[in-house]
Amino acid sequence: MASTSVSRVVQASPEQVWELIGGFHSLPDWLPYIPKTVSEQGGRARRLTNAEGGVIVERMTAYSAEEHYYSYAILQAPFPVTGYLSTLRVFSVPGRPGAAEIQWSGRFVPEGVSDEEAETLFTGIYRDGLEAVTTALATR
Repeated sequence: MASTSVSRVVQASPEQVWELIGGFHSLPDWLPYIPKTVSEQGGRARRLTNAEGGVIVERMTAYSAEEHYYSYAILQAPFPVTGYLSTLRVFSVPGRPGAAEIQWSGRFVPEGVSDEEAETLFTGIYRDGLEAVTTALATR
């Protein structure tokens, strides 16, 4: 099993960050790579369409608005992994009330690629995603 985690401190309160990214179906609000999401299974799953028209189906496995996190599994995607489970979480930063740390982490089993190649792929996705959050927060 392979894993990766990326975090970033942003100049916004945890509540402000969670308001932007905390909705399971809010990816199009902050992630340019995902311009469309369709709710499925009564809101517990999402069918994402990426910028190239590829489809990714994900199912929420855990959610806490109070603790500012959700976890999800990929059911279908054009990625070379299986058993994918990821968590997007927002933390307060001790001593910095106007700052929040965002952490995006995942674990998965590579298929047809090395652990390092799969980790590099998702590290890039998470890093670019957190950069997109930073940009979206700056324009609010």
